[in-house]
Amino acid sequence: MMKAGLVSVTFRQLSVGEILRVMERAALECVMWGGDVHVPHGDTARARDTGRRTRDAGFTLAGYGSYYRLDVSEREGLAFQTVLDTAVALGAPVIRVWAGRRACEAGRPDHYRRAVDDALRIAALARQAGLAIAFEHHSGTFTDTVESTSRFLADTAHPAVFSLWQPPNGRPGAYCLQSLAAVLPRLHHAHVFHWWPDAGTRLPLADGEARWPAFLRVLKEHGRDIDLLLEFTRGDSPVQLLADAATLKRWISGLR
Repeated sequence: MMKAGLVSVTFRQLSVGEILRVMERAALECVMWGGDVHVPHGDTARARDTGRRTRDAGFTLAGYGSYYRLDVSEREGLAFQTVLDTAVALGAPVIRVWAGRRACEAGRPDHYRRAVDDALRIAALARQAGLAIAFEHHSGTFTDTVESTSRFLADTAHPAVFSLWQPPNGRPGAYCLQSLAAVLPRLHHAHVFHWWPDAGTRLPLADGEARWPAFLRVLKEHGRDIDLLLEFTRGDSPVQLLADAATLKRWISGLR
């Protein structure tokens, strides 16, 4: 069964306890805690406490939303081992990482090669600890288009390497379905929101009725019962989250 959850950075202004209470009101099931505000990289005591509080509240850990960037973070002072130790303390099954810091069209071949090598290196470390990594599917990285994502996933083939997915901003539904198909065999979970026509216009999830049910049907048809994590509500509003959660759960129920 697909589970509805939350990406914690949706509400950077709220504490861990406040987010857990909002999730309870929204009847969500799982959460990805962010590595910037709620579970900072390297704060294993806070990670351990947050993981305990999450489980005690009846939620599961969908993942750890780190800000580790391939071929960038190690050189800038953020060691992957620090990120991994934090994720282990949290009890997260997967670590979100970013595929470099350049769009595929702007990336230099040397940066690309080092990013691939770094991905394979940290995947091996994650697997030794019983975790996996998953690339953010995002602009400004090597996973920013259908073609670049397919290539990067092929070049980083490893049992502990997965991908996340979210609909590319401003793209028609057909393109979004192509991007979903590109990651489907390696998809770990999806981020759910409706921004249209660009990232500056956040709308209620219900306004995505013409798009999102089609995405979810693809997941269902391929037997992908994954976590669906709500992200970035209109106006950063917890009240809006309640409505968006109800919409997402209605769509999930309609798939049965």
